[in-house]
Amino acid sequence: MPLVSIVIVCMNRPDNLYPCLESIRHYTGVPHEIFVVAYLFDKAALAKLKEEFPDVNFIESDEIRGFAENNNLAFPLTKGRYILCLNDDTCLFFPTIDKLANDFKLLPEDAALLSPRIEYPDGQVQTCGRPVQTAQKYILSRYHLGAPDGDDTLGRKPFKNALFRTSDINGACFLIRRDIFEQLGWLDERYFFTPEDIALSTLAREKGYSVWVDADASVIHYHQQTAGRLVTATRPAGMRGYLMFHSHGSTLRYGAIGLAVALAEAGKWTLSGLKLVLGSGNKHLRTQHTVYSHNLRSIFTRRSPKEIFIRYYEALRRADTPSA
Repeated sequence: MPLVSIVIVCMNRPDNLYPCLESIRHYTGVPHEIFVVAYLFDKAALAKLKEEFPDVNFIESDEIRGFAENNNLAFPLTKGRYILCLNDDTCLFFPTIDKLANDFKLLPEDAALLSPRIEYPDGQVQTCGRPVQTAQKYILSRYHLGAPDGDDTLGRKPFKNALFRTSDINGACFLIRRDIFEQLGWLDERYFFTPEDIALSTLAREKGYSVWVDADASVIHYHQQTAGRLVTATRPAGMRGYLMFHSHGSTLRYGAIGLAVALAEAGKWTLSGLKLVLGSGNKHLRTQHTVYSHNLRSIFTRRSPKEIFIRYYEALRRADTPSA
């Protein structure tokens, strides 16, 4: 029986997946199984992957699904005591999975979630644990104000070794007890791209479980390599998801947060549009201008995050299809 079940969702990016799987093969010694949800994958590329990684369980996902939906295809099939949710654009350079699994022997009985320190390739810390994600913090982030999450362990005394209690995990890599994960209902499929990770750790804390980070375990996250042009579809879907999460089901609260966010997005849309008109724009700026436009349309809508993604994803596909 595996101790750890590793689940990876990959959206037709074998260039990300190969180094990720190779790093697991090289640095993981604990009994484990691997599930890869091959999302909208090229059939030839998938056949080659199956041939080169015969020990990996591949699940084909050929319909439009979000991060939660795709992961939830694999989670019920797992047999490990723990489940590691891992992005395809990450790599191990250390026996991180072994260390995280061993950490649970040291943690209190109420420990449910554990994440490593997540770094960018240049060594900069993306997150090392995360403080509570509030609506105020989210609004400030839309105005590019406030400090990023960074290292939640700075200036604090560890519980034991380099283990620190934290509030929220980063969905790029986290380990969770399978029995608790199943009890919590896996990932929340109301969201499409974000904030499934924050919603999960928030729910775990509300149910009386604790969330932790090991500052001595790390993974490298090649952030945003999976996105590309899809940001014009993923960003508005993610914004809608964050607004749903922070409103806690209150229409009044949603309206207040949405208005503050809309003002920020309108300002960025106007500024980027002026730069394009003045001829100082480039391909990246045009993409950003489109993102801001889609964000604005997605704030006050009845569409779900998934419906928003499909709308703009189909627009990208039509733009890529040559006219007859």
